[in-house]
Amino acid sequence: MERLFLVTNPGSSSRKYALYRGDEAVCKLHFEMEDKNIVCTLKFPDGRKQKLTHGFEKLTDTVKYAKQIFEDQGYIGPSSNLDAILARVVATGEFFTTDHQVDAECLKHLELAKKRAPLHVPVVAAEIEECIKEFKGTPVITISDSAFHNTRDNIRKYYAIDKDLADRAEIKRYGYHGLSIGSIAHYLKTHDLTAEKVVVCHLGSGASVTALKDNQSFDTTMGYSPLEGVMMATRCGDIDVAAAFAIGRELGLEGEKLKEYLNKECGLLGVTGATDDMRDVISLRNNGDPRAKLAYDMYIYRIQRAIAQMAASLQGIDTLIFTATIGERNSEIRRDIATGLGYLGFKLSDTKNRDGLGTNRHINIAASSSRPIYVITTNETNEMIRRAQQLITA
Repeated sequence: MERLFLVTNPGSSSRKYALYRGDEAVCKLHFEMEDKNIVCTLKFPDGRKQKLTHGFEKLTDTVKYAKQIFEDQGYIGPSSNLDAILARVVATGEFFTTDHQVDAECLKHLELAKKRAPLHVPVVAAEIEECIKEFKGTPVITISDSAFHNTRDNIRKYYAIDKDLADRAEIKRYGYHGLSIGSIAHYLKTHDLTAEKVVVCHLGSGASVTALKDNQSFDTTMGYSPLEGVMMATRCGDIDVAAAFAIGRELGLEGEKLKEYLNKECGLLGVTGATDDMRDVISLRNNGDPRAKLAYDMYIYRIQRAIAQMAASLQGIDTLIFTATIGERNSEIRRDIATGLGYLGFKLSDTKNRDGLGTNRHINIAASSSRPIYVITTNETNEMIRRAQQLITA
């Protein structure tokens, strides 16, 4: 029988859980705030949804209730029959560039990572600790969001700083969205779509552009943290360090408070002054809002610039790919990005682009005279499961 995995995905204001038998979803749970109460939605593979209430007040209690719900639904027994619990980890440092079964050493590194990245790591670290407590004896596996980028060479990993300092303090360009890009690379290989030089645009609330050479990570825009790179929903992307310090002086922010501002108050939200949702940005722009127009145009330009950077790194591009929420769903974004890429040999088919994915996992939206332009649905969860199976059987 195929292994049974629980995948946990804790966010700052929600908790998501999914049970998988092999790579097939059994059911999903989503805890979120609704009118100051925590509401749980149970989702079944056939599309049915069931809302459940438990009366608890803290998201940190959700692991216990998720376990109870899975037991009540008959998916697991009272003593659990899970093969493993999988937790995606986005953290700096060499330790988290590989996957690990959680043990004392891993917990020690999580503590260190919390100090380095207090905006992101504490939530997943607390979730892992709760999983260990509630699912006694069940292996918990941390799945690295950076591991896919380990194939890059050092000239693409190091900053132009003292190398001894970089090695000692582990200050390097680790890259992120590795699970998403790894999912795309796996899809290309299994569907005979691979090419020597591929650029993948992961466009969601977070965004990055990655160069694949022979289906391995060759270069990517994100660096030491997911803040570096292109403009995102609330992250500023690339910024002069002196400009960041000037922001801090102007707003009276230092250290982690300044980092939080650059992560959560900038990007589309900062430029528009109104929204971090690209759909709203487009609506505001269409209604004549000048800040929304600026935000949209900046977003398109910065993605185009990043694609050009990857083209320079690869010395050419054979295939261009769009993925993640915006990349998969927004034909206007794809059209406007591709419009500036004719010099690289890319041109969209307006009809194919407008029709979109539909029920397909991938489509080629390129014009007949163009190099391939694919829209491919990413699947980070299946990538996590593949990686966990490799670790368990190693």
